[in-house]
Amino acid sequence: MSECLKDAPIGVFDSGFGGLTVVREIMRQIPNEKIVYFGDTARVPYGSKSKETVTRFSRQITHFLQTQNVKTIVVACNTASAYALDELEKEIDIPMIGVVKPGAKVAAETTRNGKVGVIATSATIGSEIYTTYIKDLKPEISVTGKACPLFVPLVEEGLLEDPVTDEIASRYLLELIDIDIDTLILGCTHYPLIRNTIGRVMGDKVTLVNPAYETARELKCLLEEKNLLQDKKPDLGENRYQFYVSDGAEKFKTFANSILKYGILSAKTINIEEY
Repeated sequence: MSECLKDAPIGVFDSGFGGLTVVREIMRQIPNEKIVYFGDTARVPYGSKSKETVTRFSRQITHFLQTQNVKTIVVACNTASAYALDELEKEIDIPMIGVVKPGAKVAAETTRNGKVGVIATSATIGSEIYTTYIKDLKPEISVTGKACPLFVPLVEEGLLEDPVTDEIASRYLLELIDIDIDTLILGCTHYPLIRNTIGRVMGDKVTLVNPAYETARELKCLLEEKNLLQDKKPDLGENRYQFYVSDGAEKFKTFANSILKYGILSAKTINIEEY
């Protein structure tokens, strides 16, 4: 494997800000890697859109990331992982990883009473992709999905610790508390940003599974397996992290700086429809 390919960046994309939770974990767990991130902020949310639309958007973004010569692509969006990943993997010849399988695997290993909850967008819940993956691993596990469509706009508006978010979370999560789940998958990359609120509502007996964390772990294994892991520390001052959006670059930059410890110097707006 040429050193040149090892030195290439990882491409990461999401419908908006949520994929930054995956970026944060990649930065922590594989710190030598370069990252090119695209957030589709003009067309967020994906969770209420059709499979055809999400697949078309994901294809455009994948084409853009290929122009950035990425060595692998992380689909840091549960809806796009559910709707588009299988299709995209057939179309391009670079390794791809989604956020659903890593989270499903850990949930299946973690549950003690065999009752797993999944909170996600309407599209992810409707696809039943978490249920399918978990039952492939352990058919006896009962999986209950709950769509929480208001969580994404609450996060995108920065209402991470707010009485409104507490109230909405209490309403959404009540039925999962009632059926006594012991494991809850945060099935949208925005949701780890309100993990504290969700944890308070669910209580100490429920284990929260963060697919962003698990995806970064799986990505590291994938890069090692393909001999693509960057083993050299980046040079000082090197532009390691690049951020692109389809709209609202300043808002994105402010939000990114609030959750990533690395100063985001800029986010560029591109016309994703051209790809």
